[in-house]
Amino acid sequence: MRKILLTICAFFTFFSISNANEVNIFSARHYDSDIQLYEKFTKKTGIKVNVVSGKDKALQKRITEEGKDCIADLYITADAGRLGAFQAKGMFQRGASSKAVKAAVPKNFRTAYWTGIAKRARIIYYSPERINASDLQGMTYEGLADPKWKGKVVIRKSNNVYNQSLVASLIANNGKKATAEWAKGVVANMARDSKGNDRAQILAVAAGEADLAVANTYYLALMLSGKKGAEQQAAAKKVKPFFPNQDGRGTHMNISGGGILKYAPNKANAIKLLEFLLTKEAQEHIVNNTFEYPMIEGVEPHKLVVQMGLGFKQDLKTKVSSYGKKQADALEVMLAAKWK
Repeated sequence: MRKILLTICAFFTFFSISNANEVNIFSARHYDSDIQLYEKFTKKTGIKVNVVSGKDKALQKRITEEGKDCIADLYITADAGRLGAFQAKGMFQRGASSKAVKAAVPKNFRTAYWTGIAKRARIIYYSPERINASDLQGMTYEGLADPKWKGKVVIRKSNNVYNQSLVASLIANNGKKATAEWAKGVVANMARDSKGNDRAQILAVAAGEADLAVANTYYLALMLSGKKGAEQQAAAKKVKPFFPNQDGRGTHMNISGGGILKYAPNKANAIKLLEFLLTKEAQEHIVNNTFEYPMIEGVEPHKLVVQMGLGFKQDLKTKVSSYGKKQADALEVMLAAKWK
């Protein structure tokens, strides 16, 4: 396993206050394949990529506390809400949406301060043994609160950022009051208290503990790939994916993305790296290693993702920048509904 793991910004400062031939990344993405991608960038451009890997809260705290002394150039993470919230704190500078980025990325997946580099769909999974596909015709996220699903739904905790972004999108579309009532309905329909990661929700449906689960698509693909073992692969084959809101705005989409930090000393190199991540070569590398959806046109998702359903309607109406703006409201309505 090859990793470039640096622990503190001061490491960069010690060796080079500003090296015009490098770019420094703080990344909350946990894929070894990203490091391989950065190595490809270095081979093409000669620009060295230094990476600090960690969890979002720790990385953001370090960036904020070190201020002008932190020479990280890019902050990369796997949620638009986190990018938006960090932008609201004034931690990014304009420049992420260069001409090349604007040409590649749909406007609802970027801002002037950060841009998506891959897309993620948060969908519903069901047990074909207990639910007929016809029962889900016209199913929406809003429909998860329908009393007919009482005791049949599993979903992660309210502190999960993917759920916060999903609920934020519901607030953006339906308003806070309606979403608060929806959250109460979802909690009433839960088969058990929220626990575990996305794969745990899929496993619960496979085991008969619930009939419906909410999880990102790449988790099912990861399980089907066998990378999580034969047991999870077998479990993944017991569930079916369903893409909600196809008769309306479309399925909720989130992003992995990156923003140029406020005091980035290598801004030009940071822009070059973002542009590289949106090339066909880089996008193919991403989707074939992480099972995410490509951000640009002309690239197919991994075959395990394609078989879930390629022609589904994506929500291109809701700007992902709204997730960060409504993140606090989303958590508030979930906690008020006693969503653990």
